[in-house]
Amino acid sequence: MARGFFALTALCVVAGLVIQIPLTARSTDGFFDSPAARVANLFAFFTILSNLLVGATCLQLALHPDTDSTVFRVIRLAGVVQIFVTGVVYWIALSDLVEYGKWESIANQLVHSVVPVLGVIGWFAFGPRGRLSMRVVALSTIVPVAWLAFTLIRGPIAHWYPYPFLDVDQHGYPKVLVNVVIVALLYLALAMAALGLDRKLPGATPQAAGSQTNGQ
Repeated sequence: MARGFFALTALCVVAGLVIQIPLTARSTDGFFDSPAARVANLFAFFTILSNLLVGATCLQLALHPDTDSTVFRVIRLAGVVQIFVTGVVYWIALSDLVEYGKWESIANQLVHSVVPVLGVIGWFAFGPRGRLSMRVVALSTIVPVAWLAFTLIRGPIAHWYPYPFLDVDQHGYPKVLVNVVIVALLYLALAMAALGLDRKLPGATPQAAGSQTNGQ
């Protein structure tokens, strides 16, 4: 059941991207002129990064359920927390900003709603358990921090930001930094909550608990 659920989650990620990429390439409303530039820019969105992390780790777990390493643990946690943040931020701040056509709406719901729900449920239901520690939590912050740094460096150069609350040209650095701190605190709170739940949810083994204590 776990492998099937992980495979379904990965399939939804692929479906969302397969629909979205050609739509983005053909779009005439985008900021970038060429289809290649528009498709490349698609991967600058936090939503797409989160979906890729969840899709890649779920696919790996579907194919090889015993996969384990520090890198995998970090990517798995970053993917689950980021996809949760993606869903929450989308429905609180972004869902009413754009009207979509039929296929755009399907892709949008897959990456912003379906995958977040499946990704979080899959972690709660199937784990894998006993993989988290303070070290993994700390290392997982590298992923969103790197994305934020890339976005805030590229934004003034390209004069384009993936989300309105990061638009320095419109809001200025003080307001954007406040927004970044809010999202960062949300990420840390969720990652720490995941750490606590990982130690209590069914499926954690004594060996896993020991590895958490050792920070592995």
